[in-house]
Amino acid sequence: MSAIRKKNVAKIHSTYVQQQEFASLTTVRKRKLLFRRLSIFLLFAAFTSYFMISSILSQTSALDAKMAQKKHLDKEFSGLKKQQQILKENIIKLNDDEYIAKLARKEYFFSDKNEVIFNIPDNGKGKSTSN
Repeated sequence: MSAIRKKNVAKIHSTYVQQQEFASLTTVRKRKLLFRRLSIFLLFAAFTSYFMISSILSQTSALDAKMAQKKHLDKEFSGLKKQQQILKENIIKLNDDEYIAKLARKEYFFSDKNEVIFNIPDNGKGKSTSN
């Protein structure tokens, strides 16, 4: 027997058969169009989802970086506030003549008339290790 058999069936040429063939062709065309539309829609939905997810992830990482930077700057700001307070106190002290005289005697070894300065080392700094 041959692999390909010829069908020896004659077609009926009536309007009903033609209508049925036309209906089956239209359903096949509609199904193909439906699959094409669905595949295009799925591609569009996948592209849109990818774009949205990637933008959310990049915004999240940028937000985390900004939050870390904000924490660092807040710490630096509080340190600068403390330093500003100390400098304001020093300004107030430097307006006092007695404090300036005391500071000059201590740091630069200035003395008044008939005053002798003795340099005594601190306990931790000037210890001699002689045995």
